[in-house]
Amino acid sequence: MTADLSQIVKAYDVRGVVPDQWDERYSALFGAAFAQVTAVPAGSGAIVVGHDMRPSSPGLSHAFARGAAEQGLDVVEIGLCSTDQLYYASGALDLPGAMFTASHNPARYNGIKLCRAGAAPVGQDTGLAEIRALVESWLDDPASAPTPVATPGTLSRRDTLADYAAYLRSLVDVSGIRPLKVVVDAGNGMGGHTVPTVLGDLPLTVVPLYFELDGTFPHHEANPLDPKNLVDLQGRVRAEGADLGLAFDGDADRCFVVDERGEPVSPSAVTALVAARELARNGGHGTVIHNLITSWSVPEVVREHGGTPARTRVGHSFIKAEMAATGAIFGGEHSAHYYFRDFWNADTGMLAALHVLAALGGQPAPFSTLVAEYDRYPASGEINSTVTDQQATTARVRAAYADHPAATTDTLDGLTITTPDWWFNLRPSNTEPLLRLNVEARDRETLERLTAEVLELVRQ
Repeated sequence: MTADLSQIVKAYDVRGVVPDQWDERYSALFGAAFAQVTAVPAGSGAIVVGHDMRPSSPGLSHAFARGAAEQGLDVVEIGLCSTDQLYYASGALDLPGAMFTASHNPARYNGIKLCRAGAAPVGQDTGLAEIRALVESWLDDPASAPTPVATPGTLSRRDTLADYAAYLRSLVDVSGIRPLKVVVDAGNGMGGHTVPTVLGDLPLTVVPLYFELDGTFPHHEANPLDPKNLVDLQGRVRAEGADLGLAFDGDADRCFVVDERGEPVSPSAVTALVAARELARNGGHGTVIHNLITSWSVPEVVREHGGTPARTRVGHSFIKAEMAATGAIFGGEHSAHYYFRDFWNADTGMLAALHVLAALGGQPAPFSTLVAEYDRYPASGEINSTVTDQQATTARVRAAYADHPAATTDTLDGLTITTPDWWFNLRPSNTEPLLRLNVEARDRETLERLTAEVLELVRQ
């Protein structure tokens, strides 16, 4: 029987149901393969491993560590951490790393996010395909499975939380901010572990929501991209008369913002705000990366503040590659992933949150007033449609606008059609029979008309 890991080895990570699709035996093999494919050829004698609060995470991460140690690598186990805390450890220690998390997925899932030394990503084109092939070969022929080397590596424990928090605080000046009341929804995820240390001694009254670490997610999914998971935060911000609300996903690498009225703030607006601050910190110069479905506001603000915007495909591997290629100082996505040159080009929602708090606390206006400068155009948000044939449906939509006199078309990532008054992007899901639509326009009437028009073409 041939092992098939195609259902759990994705484009950027490993993710699947435990124990149905993978377990600790598999994890040990992934650890050995990571050592052989990624760490040893790069000359690394050690790796760093961390995990989230899911019930299966400690066992899976320790099995991975044993598998790597049996191939001669020393393993630094940092225990409970957020994904960006693991990236910090990989960068600060200059070691390859493995983070055990399934981010916002339901409790029965778990996964591994892998990186090279300095938090450089490991994806399908940068080692993950080879790791998968090696593990499959060992599962197919157990006799070929790796044997421990004569001198295995050591396992050691290290707490990096305080150092991670201090490093983030060194990148944003929050010394002069005014007192603020902030509601933080950790969604029973790793924000409950990191927020008290990162924000602990700032002039903030933090109102905690769901800080108890619980990988069964008893209150709501730890996925703030879904509006229903923001409802509790919105209500609490209004009830408390708070200045701001912050919501983190399960592994706390993404941060969503709610203003003082309880209204969600577009991640594009947060991208533009942070871009302006990072450009100011870098003397009004630098490249800022944005994916192709962030708002028109982002490149506009970047240019207004002296920077150079660079457009890329959706997805962290593309953003990080472009960050490295251009030397960009910052990058942002519509999904609330924020990337910083000074954080090894990796994404950290916590650093974006510090920027937001510094911006709000450094002036007297409410956040809704402050952010209006960066939130200029109405947008649809991402709308998913199930289709039987992604290519044929996309072709039908493209044909419908082929003769539009003012439209330009590009296919960098799916189909993007742009006019002076509006744009939309239609891109396929890599894992489901879905097309994802994003629309933006100069006014709400045009937005609503165009959104309905494109959806009718998609769903007919």
